[in-house]
Amino acid sequence: MSIAPNSPLLSIVTVVYNNRKCIEDAIESVKSQKYSNIEHIVIDGNSNDGTKEYLQSLGDTIKLVSEPDKGIFDAMNKGLKLCTGTYIGLLNSDDVYASNMVLSDVIATFEANHVDAVYGDLVYVDPIHTEKINRYWKSGNYDIRKFKWGWMPPHPTFFLKKSCYDQHGYFDLSLSKVSADYEIMLRMLYKHKHSAAYLPQILVRMRSGGNSNSSLLKRFKGNMEDRMAWKNNQLTPNPLTLTLKPLRKIGQFFLRPPS
Repeated sequence: MSIAPNSPLLSIVTVVYNNRKCIEDAIESVKSQKYSNIEHIVIDGNSNDGTKEYLQSLGDTIKLVSEPDKGIFDAMNKGLKLCTGTYIGLLNSDDVYASNMVLSDVIATFEANHVDAVYGDLVYVDPIHTEKINRYWKSGNYDIRKFKWGWMPPHPTFFLKKSCYDQHGYFDLSLSKVSADYEIMLRMLYKHKHSAAYLPQILVRMRSGGNSNSSLLKRFKGNMEDRMAWKNNQLTPNPLTLTLKPLRKIGQFFLRPPS
């Protein structure tokens, strides 16, 4: 995919708290992208493990805010409010882009399809041996009706026009335990029917052990928050929607990414 001259500004938001061992990988992943018109906004929760000092050493190569926050989605909201790009993506401090062409391909997909959102595939990798793939989340082509059957795109691969956030708001902090990412995609794509395009390639490599899947109790709380996500948007799921949503993850352990 080719990128036209004067390509649009892309904002990437990364939030971090006490993750010095991984944050450098995330930063370098953005810096290595072939797409050059990027602003990288990093929201640090006032880390005390050397993360803040490392980020400060990067100077004006990133836009840094370092102060206490009320959790990951509060920090993400701070970052979203600072974005000036046409399009916005979020890269977690544990994650990296799968190649140095990811952001070029994302922008080209936006421009070619004239859509409001772009998403792709994701792999979960071993937190230490990051070349080892534990799970493969193949998203599939976009169809708004899939939400009723428990589908969602992987949030780390989800890019959205800034104008959509400006119009419909940021993360719902009443769902800040595990499901605020699900709610914002449900709100943008299903409730407000913003258009989306699937980019059929792995966009993000995510270290396993995320907050929402780390225990059965958290998965139960996540399911309760998923119900609230529909309710808060005055939407009604199918009877099986929220049962199917976690069950869809089982197949991720058996799929293998293309070689």
